[in-house]
Amino acid sequence: MREGFDCVVRVGAVAEPGLVARPLGLLRMVNCASPEYLARAGTPQSLQDLAHHHLIHYVTTLGAKSGGFEYLHDGKTSRLPMAGPITVNGAEAYQAACLAGLGIVQAPLVGMHGHLQRGTLVSVLPGHPAPAMPITLLYAHRRHLPRRVRVVMDWMAQGIEGYVARIDALA
Repeated sequence: MREGFDCVVRVGAVAEPGLVARPLGLLRMVNCASPEYLARAGTPQSLQDLAHHHLIHYVTTLGAKSGGFEYLHDGKTSRLPMAGPITVNGAEAYQAACLAGLGIVQAPLVGMHGHLQRGTLVSVLPGHPAPAMPITLLYAHRRHLPRRVRVVMDWMAQGIEGYVARIDALA
């Protein structure tokens, strides 16, 4: 808000005190790797197989430690520490590292769907996805939002919700 934005869309956990959070939905996650990586390392069939695989680590702040491979177990998020050749903090670098065959990633299906359809990436361990990532529209608490801001926020919400629903339906 200090930079003059009226609202912002955030993917992932939100901890922004003083802002109103409008949930827009959840991004379903997928575990995937390149065919080249799987030809070299084998395709994991169980969580135990991950001990012999590499994870491309994603952190929001460089220098932070990755929690490892995330999956749901009895409704709770569990983490399995994994080795990995690289840690990134951007979606483009994350996807590029996976396409280059450096290891397994856990990413929103919406960003990987095209690669999975073309066969440039392959889904692995579909029974152990990471928890879905929330999509949230954030804006400053104002008693009377300008109409133009409310209209744009409603338009964004409708577009995002529809797009995520279409991708989920294709999977």
